[in-house]
Amino acid sequence: MQLFYSVMLKLLSFFMITIACAVQSFAQNNAIVQEGELGISIGVAQYFGDLNNRNDFKRSKPALGLFFRKQFGNYVALRLSGHYAEVGYADAFSKIEFQQRRNLNFRSEIWEMSAQGDFNFFEFIPGNPYYAFTPYVTLGIGTFNYDPYTYLDGQKYYLRKLGTEGQGNALYPDRKPYSNQAFSFPLGMGIKYNLGKNINLAFEVSHRFTSTDYLDDVSMTYAGESIFPAQVNGKTNPAYLLQDRSYETGTRIGVAGKQRGFSEQKDQFLFAELAISISFSSYKCAKPNTP
Repeated sequence: MQLFYSVMLKLLSFFMITIACAVQSFAQNNAIVQEGELGISIGVAQYFGDLNNRNDFKRSKPALGLFFRKQFGNYVALRLSGHYAEVGYADAFSKIEFQQRRNLNFRSEIWEMSAQGDFNFFEFIPGNPYYAFTPYVTLGIGTFNYDPYTYLDGQKYYLRKLGTEGQGNALYPDRKPYSNQAFSFPLGMGIKYNLGKNINLAFEVSHRFTSTDYLDDVSMTYAGESIFPAQVNGKTNPAYLLQDRSYETGTRIGVAGKQRGFSEQKDQFLFAELAISISFSSYKCAKPNTP
């Protein structure tokens, strides 16, 4: 019991000192020190790659985020964030005849974790109306999980397992099954505004360069239908139908060695988000004057 009272006394003393420090800070107009922010974001994700090679903003899909931002002064911060998003596209949206004939499509969920540096253009101090707004830039590195899929006759098929470009086939030893994990490299800009003492609102557009060309399951050349048996165990082989879907628009074009994608450029995606956050601040007592 004595130990309990001792601990409580120490906690009470700490609490009283903290209050006294805060009062003294305000009394002497010693500025609030911004420590960080915790927030959520909502917006859209847009895919760019072999199916959307003209960077059209079409078929954007939902994106959600959660982040913590640690401040280092009023200009620089380190942000840790997690995102869930959906991306997808189809050759049917293209005006290019080859893509219309190729007739491929995909969708994928994305789960991303990233670390980013945020750099304010102006001094930003929540609670101070004179420093309540700033544009900023952000850049960093992340990792994300993806797994492209499509539908055939109403049934969902994950494309990575099917080896649609001959991945894992002995005739293509250089084409290994691709991983469903990849790196992302965020680069973006945003604006941030302090709505009140602790509430901030931001809008950000950040582009994700990636380390994979298989976000859409399209990269190299056709492997040729000869390595995909039309039937497996008496049933239609989905890999045979999904590696070359041009039969749905006319005669098949998927001859072995013919260009299917563009492997020289990695796939990319973009987030456009509105975020709201709560600021955390601390109060520092001014140092006593010395004679």
